[in-house]
Amino acid sequence: MATVRARVFSYGVSLDADWTATSDRGGSPLPHESEAWTPEHLLLAGLARCSLTALRFHAKRAGIPVAAEAEASGTVTRRESDGRFAFVEIDVAARVTTDTPVDDDTLRGLLARAERDCFVGASLTVAPRYTWTVNGTVVV
Repeated sequence: MATVRARVFSYGVSLDADWTATSDRGGSPLPHESEAWTPEHLLLAGLARCSLTALRFHAKRAGIPVAAEAEASGTVTRRESDGRFAFVEIDVAARVTTDTPVDDDTLRGLLARAERDCFVGASLTVAPRYTWTVNGTVVV
């Protein structure tokens, strides 16, 4: 019997002497702007983009065309559990539009998979709270 191996995803970033970030996949470098783009902002941007990437992946598999945008915010303070500074609250608000009619069960399943399969969100100690608005209606 063959052993089933999990897929492996690898990512790399390098920082030069000026702390300009470069992806191992190319693209435009991200200059160090310590006041505007802190590491905490970058984590929130990564979470928002990862969530929408997971949504787009699952929507495409389901044959549902979507357009989406998101905002993420978070609070950092000392955690009660260990006294370390960390994100203690993270919220993601995503707005999704689709021209394809989607029944409630399919839509809820799609959004649940988008949350579950975002690697960034799954890696955090604090679970992000998501608010999904689809075609102008908040999905609860």
